[in-house]
Amino acid sequence: MTQAAPAYTALALQSLCETVNACPDAESARTRMLASIARIRAEIAGSIAFIGPDVRLVVLPEYALTGFPMRETALEWRGKAAIDAHGAEFEAMAAIASDFNIFLAWNGYETDAHFPDLYFQACVVIDPSGAQVLRYRRLISMYAPSPYDVLDAYLDAYGEEALFPVADTAIGRLAAIASEEILHPEIARLHAVRGAEVFVHSSSEVSSPQATPKNIAKQARAIENLAYVVSANTGGMTGTPIPQASADRGSKIVDPRGLIIAEAASGPSMCAYGEVDVGLVRRLRRKVSMGNLLARQPMELWARAYAGAAIHPRGSLMQDGQVTTPAKDFYRERQAGVIEELAKRGVI
Repeated sequence: MTQAAPAYTALALQSLCETVNACPDAESARTRMLASIARIRAEIAGSIAFIGPDVRLVVLPEYALTGFPMRETALEWRGKAAIDAHGAEFEAMAAIASDFNIFLAWNGYETDAHFPDLYFQACVVIDPSGAQVLRYRRLISMYAPSPYDVLDAYLDAYGEEALFPVADTAIGRLAAIASEEILHPEIARLHAVRGAEVFVHSSSEVSSPQATPKNIAKQARAIENLAYVVSANTGGMTGTPIPQASADRGSKIVDPRGLIIAEAASGPSMCAYGEVDVGLVRRLRRKVSMGNLLARQPMELWARAYAGAAIHPRGSLMQDGQVTTPAKDFYRERQAGVIEELAKRGVI
């Protein structure tokens, strides 16, 4: 690492999600998305004016412009909510990063020319020049396509490095974790062994004053990997039958010792901001101690054990070498088949 170890302020912006589910067509959905970007831009401007110019990283919630598919088919959702990686929405986000001299991390559904009948959920980091310096596609999803579902074709298109990318930036080495993937320690660990020091976590989750699985996991992933977790939750969702505050509160910053240094209560909020000291990550990772869990990982042992423990099938959206569009009940039926197979093996 040739760069000096930076310290700066990060903001997990807890923003309202105005969904596009009720939009009658793609044009009205795009209009709503651009209006959401304009609102987010104003929220970032106001937050930086209050917090101060040392804000260098802003993380937005999961699918902040669209919400998630409900009754839509895969093709309907692709047409309504998936955007082009170089389209107007990305250009508007890039302008925010450039105008406010920040790294902007956000999450949304996007199209891919290699897979014209699918869409992917992507975590993207844009640097202050407006360049997209990190693109991570969510690998584990209950109800949406993922690169794992078309793995061989995806690797042919993008290579192994696209699965767990890490961006070496002026504010440290960044990696993304999408939503419930925080519950899977392997996602964070595979980023960490590639050097990730700060995890940007876009989420839209049920939260509570009591401990929740995801909130416990955020601290666990920080401790296990000696890394910061900057986690942004939605500040409520409108435009669906689900009560607005069902996905709300709890945006937070966790330091590499597992300490919560900032956390937001309910509603749209800038309160989850605090210092990220990348130098602390580097000092802890170079320290000879029992707490240096990253340095103590017997990865070859885990690799041997995992090699014989296949559970979730790869490439399940491929048939005879061709990509297929998932039917509405595909994901439930796939999981039911996995559970049945685990029962046959005596695993459950």
